Amino acid sequence: MIQDPAITNSDKYKVIFENDRVRVLEYKDTPGDKTTLHNHPDSFMYTLSSFDRKLVFEDGTDKIVKKDIGDASWLAAQKHLGKNIGSTETHVLLVELKEPSSLAEK
Repeated sequence: MIQDPAITNSDKYKVIFENDRVRVLEYKDTPGDKTTLHNHPDSFMYTLSSFDRKLVFEDGTDKIVKKDIGDASWLAAQKHLGKNIGSTETHVLLVELKEPSSLAEK
């Protein structure tokens, strides 16, 4: 079941642009904030603040993510929940792709 973060966590995710190929989300939270389980397709992330987060994936595994302002990252499609475990706001732009990877077809 697809859980759209712009719906399930609308207090943190805001759609700022969308067309037939991409959707751009702005994400903001404060220290201690958590999201519910949600999905992202293949995405590009640009960080607007430095932050520390813990991601917990659908299978129960977790990962600590530390980013600096200005970092650019590719994110493979995933389902996770996140928690701001740092002392700063998380602020990022996510560009979600609407087309499946051409590599998946090969």
